[in-house]
Amino acid sequence: MNLRRNASADGKNQQRINEQIRAREVRVISESGEQLGIMATKKALELAHEKELDLVEVAPDDKLPVCRIMDYGKYKFQMTKKQNKSNPHVIKVKEIRLRPGTGDNDIMVKVNNARGFLAKKDKVLISVVFKGRELAHIQEGEKIMKYVIEQLSDIGKLDAPPSKQGKRITCTISPN
Repeated sequence: MNLRRNASADGKNQQRINEQIRAREVRVISESGEQLGIMATKKALELAHEKELDLVEVAPDDKLPVCRIMDYGKYKFQMTKKQNKSNPHVIKVKEIRLRPGTGDNDIMVKVNNARGFLAKKDKVLISVVFKGRELAHIQEGEKIMKYVIEQLSDIGKLDAPPSKQGKRITCTISPN
């Protein structure tokens, strides 16, 4: 016999089950979906307990509340599963900043971070930032950009070719 309680301290969950149903008479729907008619709440509870299921109030606002005989734990599990499916991943843009003088090992660390972001289905904005006299050596920044794009080509695709914007070269890579 299922004697589950719908103990919700914060009052968010408003479905009443089993002994929490306050109405004297309820309209009952069986576990297979057929209407069993209007009956006393006690009789509906006995019917649910015979089948080792719960009596769940599904439409409490009607004149005669509608109750369904079902496995409440299974129902709650399926509802949370549906909610989790309906929440798609929000794509974020993560930025990787490099400089023309960045060392090879440091570049590889940044590439590995970018791989992690792409694996989590986030976009990666790669920026090569120039300061002061570094602006005279833009080709160094372009080499670094080309190398990073090459390293990430197996896990991501280039949205647009690298573009120079002021003192930086940027491009965006999306996950495959």
